[in-house]
Amino acid sequence: MREVAIIGVGLMKWGELWKKSFRDIFVEAALNSIDDAGVERIDSMYIGCMSGGLFTGQEHIGSIMADYLGQKHIPAARVESACASGGLAVKMGFLEVASGMSDIVLVGGVEKMTDVDGGGATAALATAADQEYEVYNGITFPGLYAMIARAHMDKYGTKREHLADVAVKNHSNGLHNPNAQFQMKISREDVLNSVMVASPLRILDCSPITDGAAAMILCDLETAKRISKKMPVRILGIGHASDTIALHNRKDLTTLNSTVKAAQDAYKMSGVKPSDIDVAEVHDCFTIAEIVASEDVGFFEKGEGGCAVSDGRTQIGGQIPINPSGGLKSKGHPVGATGVAQVIEIVEQLRGNAKERQVENAKTGLTQNMGGSGGSSIIHILKGEE
Repeated sequence: MREVAIIGVGLMKWGELWKKSFRDIFVEAALNSIDDAGVERIDSMYIGCMSGGLFTGQEHIGSIMADYLGQKHIPAARVESACASGGLAVKMGFLEVASGMSDIVLVGGVEKMTDVDGGGATAALATAADQEYEVYNGITFPGLYAMIARAHMDKYGTKREHLADVAVKNHSNGLHNPNAQFQMKISREDVLNSVMVASPLRILDCSPITDGAAAMILCDLETAKRISKKMPVRILGIGHASDTIALHNRKDLTTLNSTVKAAQDAYKMSGVKPSDIDVAEVHDCFTIAEIVASEDVGFFEKGEGGCAVSDGRTQIGGQIPINPSGGLKSKGHPVGATGVAQVIEIVEQLRGNAKERQVENAKTGLTQNMGGSGGSSIIHILKGEE
């Protein structure tokens, strides 16, 4: 199996993009990645997209995106794993290159979520939960994560202020991300006084509805060293696992077993351990999700994740900087694109190109992207090639 590297990345400004279409935003990010890589061809393409049919009425996404990118006739496929669709696209692109099927692969993610009203968006997102046992009975994702938060608070003494501090940190980081949806500073008091959504989660604990796309170019490491204009970033390890979708089938609501298993597999494949990670992007769809994920990937013992945030250990300059991009909370969460954008942030950090949000001496990074309330999870471990 060949070693695989990322040689180009492309993003675009995320937000409520009323004047841009589903295909427009993907093509913009894809062209940016091709330009960053300096390649003249791509051999195949994978696109992460959770619910194109429900959000925009468009399926057959591989075909339409290849067409509008000017890449007709190449193999192009859409992949889906709820909010982990982008992470899965990266894995599929990795396997395509590693196997030798293709030499240069474009991996992207896209979602246009504002073409439906709030009720339509809620219904589309709810398809990532258990329809028969959860959605039918009225549960929403804020409600599911509220139960996780309450269980974590009851079991470990995690405080409401710890959750708020996740949002404060990530919005502070997002101030320095020009592509972030929300570039605004917030305080702990702002979070604690914001509108209640599902106790104990308030509106400023929740990631937003977002339009956006992200893309990258992968190739084998040998080719990368020969043609790349910038430092190639090698994919050292990947972990991919699933769990029950429904929370009621889990023994412990405070642990995301798909994340635990995916992290174990990624560490084994890469040969690194949690203490070797210099910077991480984790799936903070809700503030409690960052706390739980930070424990489940091995950065902190169970129950310590909340205190770690409030103590500054996850800030830029801290023990393990988490979500320097601003995370889903500030950067936005176009569900099909999130996992790709997480990897892009780590690439920029390892290249030393993150400017005001740069983590000093970042050599090895990790991303954790998950679907639904942890029904699937994908971990990538990356390292810069000097």
